[in-house]
Amino acid sequence: MSPSQGRTPSERRPPLGAPAVPLSDPEALSGVESLTLGPEQGLGVPRGRGAGTWHSPASPRCRCSASRGGEGQSPGLSQAWGRVRPGRRVTGSRRRQRTHFGAACFGAWHNPGCQPRAHRSEVFVLNDGGEVDLDLGNYERFLDINLYKDNNITTGKIYQHVINKERRGDYLGKTVQVVPHITDAVQEWVMNQAMVPVDGHKEEPQICVIELGGTIGDIEGMPFVEAFRQFQFKAKRENFCNIHVSLVPQPSATGEQKTKPTQNSVRALRGLGLSPDLIVCRSSTPIEMAVKEKISMFCHVNPEQVICIHDVSSTYRVPVLLEEQGIIKYFKERLDLPIGDSASSLLSKWRNMADRYERLQKTCSIALVGKYTKLRDCYASVFKALEHSALAINHKLNLMYIDSIDLEQTTEVEDPVKFHEAWQKLCKADGVLVPGGFGIRGTLGKLQAISWARSRKIPFLGVCLGMQLAVIEFARNCLNLKDADSTEFEPNARVPVVIDMPEHNPGNLGGTMRLGIRRTVFKTENSILRKLYGDVPFIEERHRHRYEVNPSLISQLEQKDLSFVGQDVDGERMEIIELANHPYFVGVQFHPEFSSRPMKPSPPYLGLLLAATGNLNAYLLQGCKLSSSDRYSDASDDSFSEPRLAELEIS
Repeated sequence: MSPSQGRTPSERRPPLGAPAVPLSDPEALSGVESLTLGPEQGLGVPRGRGAGTWHSPASPRCRCSASRGGEGQSPGLSQAWGRVRPGRRVTGSRRRQRTHFGAACFGAWHNPGCQPRAHRSEVFVLNDGGEVDLDLGNYERFLDINLYKDNNITTGKIYQHVINKERRGDYLGKTVQVVPHITDAVQEWVMNQAMVPVDGHKEEPQICVIELGGTIGDIEGMPFVEAFRQFQFKAKRENFCNIHVSLVPQPSATGEQKTKPTQNSVRALRGLGLSPDLIVCRSSTPIEMAVKEKISMFCHVNPEQVICIHDVSSTYRVPVLLEEQGIIKYFKERLDLPIGDSASSLLSKWRNMADRYERLQKTCSIALVGKYTKLRDCYASVFKALEHSALAINHKLNLMYIDSIDLEQTTEVEDPVKFHEAWQKLCKADGVLVPGGFGIRGTLGKLQAISWARSRKIPFLGVCLGMQLAVIEFARNCLNLKDADSTEFEPNARVPVVIDMPEHNPGNLGGTMRLGIRRTVFKTENSILRKLYGDVPFIEERHRHRYEVNPSLISQLEQKDLSFVGQDVDGERMEIIELANHPYFVGVQFHPEFSSRPMKPSPPYLGLLLAATGNLNAYLLQGCKLSSSDRYSDASDDSFSEPRLAELEIS
């Protein structure tokens, strides 16, 4: 167990769990339907089976907001709802239409970490080791919270929970049915998880945003829709808000915005017993007033309850767009939310950040060398961490995706054009990033990219496998250990620089990784990364790996100036490497991208961007302070002076 955790997940929260954004990326707005619960009334944790009795908690009531998509839309907007409820403690749950226990696998009854990444998007890791869908990463980044694996509800989890209860005899021999047993379990799970603190202050959330995955009419989602049809009456109207998101297509041939998909999806939703309080219309261009009034008339809502979300310049503009259409005022009145003056302060910071993003002039180019570049969602958190860091230093990010196989000699023979284009990208980059991954495919190209960055003193960051490959490359080319390899690629390697962790991998690759938040202790005060983290003696970051650097070779590597500046609390597992006499050659065994926030960028990624723009030394000499131009304001001074990075954090 991580020293930072102290208690097991089951001790930290109830035994039963529960489980937009821009338009061109995973955090973009997509179709959603939302429900909201609210603080000072009687919505509490269910007793008994979960469906019968509700009692009032000692703390203020928690409002719930549930989301479901209409035609052509799937949920993804809920993160923005949380951001436009400033000054309130927000938690979130996401319901997936998947028959599996884990949260990140698109198959039946799979362990979430076992699905090939080339077949799906990123596996996002939570503090408690939960492997979930990248959408929960969007929640964490937008709301600046830390969720648990039980915030992700799947069909498999619910059915397994009900089956276990039946086997224990909890139902006393009754026939177990979808209604009421499955629907009761959904409601019980949501209410238990809605009370779990997620913002680090150990206070119960005041708002719970619930995203119902899929679209209206999906067979898999019917039990969940029925569960929330019942739930709205138990929660009472003043505690429950339903938000429906639907696409308003605009055919290029006519340019006319069509409302029929929205009308049909709202009719289907109302037929299932849920009437939307807000209808959010997604479109490529601003929706015309006549179209808005038509939707209002046929969908039985007031015009001000029709919210228009068109394509915007960045993710950060979405909460501002929602606020400009009166969302805060609506929720304040609809749910009796006591939103104070802190709302304007926080939204002002968010608005300044969005404005600043659009005014960026300078560009920093980073080459991401990976093996899953054809599906860029595989690196969603990496991209966001780089974007957060670039914005913090007042630069626009130019991320160049390079398939590592294209850098290999075999590609030069088979496809010379692709080979030279890949190397041309790499040579133009201001910095190089090799992220995590698994398997031998493409590792030769990654090793060549690492060697190029090291020998030419180009800023480099290796994450997880990227760090392991950096050590292998260094052993081969600087220690002349030509047979240096990883047991992941060559089980009988003559020089095993990277080895498996027997306690986590007893011959079984399924569900055996070292997961979740772990503490890393700095061995020396003379470390770039330690300074970037605020000169602290230790840090806590999220991990996802089953291989480690061989401790028996550490002394040889350090004799050649490759320092292992960070270790685990036992001093056995190498966590951070730094190369002397290099602008920035850093490798980390953990995944810092999972903890990056828009106003609180990840230090390793920030260091890469600072080094790539030539500002790292100035930043370190000034005590890790940012210039006035690097704050979320209108200032444009390029000198590094007062404000610290901590000022970027939402207060």
